[in-house]
Amino acid sequence: MKSFTNQKKLLVPFLLLLLICSCKNGIKSENITTPAVTDETGETQKTGQAFIKDDESTPNVLNIAIGSPDHTTLVAAVQAAGLENALVNAGPLMVFAPTNEAFDALPEGTVENLLKPENKDALANILKYHVTPGNYSKDFLKKFKKLGQANDQNVMVEVKGDDVYVGGAKIIASIPAGNGIVHVIDKVMLPSSE
Repeated sequence: MKSFTNQKKLLVPFLLLLLICSCKNGIKSENITTPAVTDETGETQKTGQAFIKDDESTPNVLNIAIGSPDHTTLVAAVQAAGLENALVNAGPLMVFAPTNEAFDALPEGTVENLLKPENKDALANILKYHVTPGNYSKDFLKKFKKLGQANDQNVMVEVKGDDVYVGGAKIIASIPAGNGIVHVIDKVMLPSSE
């Protein structure tokens, strides 16, 4: 009888330890990996807020860019940098969105080079230089001298008559979004290489 009681005393802590360890391992693996989502054809689908269909809400800054025929290069860059989900967060965000023509004005081969997987970090840095927290109209931006961008650098704001320039790029249109505002610009802003 004594030996059964001793075994029982040893078994209970062992089972508790096993239960605790299995819970910890379950939590750890849950935080590290996200199961891949596949469709009927077996293709892996992108996941996250950026890929949720919502036809009723005011379009967010990403939706506006995706819906614009003048911003296909910007959308391709955002996708290559994997920043889609960042542009659909609650914000508010101000996105300075260069047009396709602005990207075309870069030296030949620049865009193609930046879109390569090995240049993802450099591309993300450039794109983050086009985003700042806030939701300010073009007229309100006239009160600023500089803005702090999402890549932790500052961009200068200049006023020339009725025109507002951010980082040397002229704001040519502004579109309100559900999570901020998109300011369409005529030039790609390049961050300093500090």
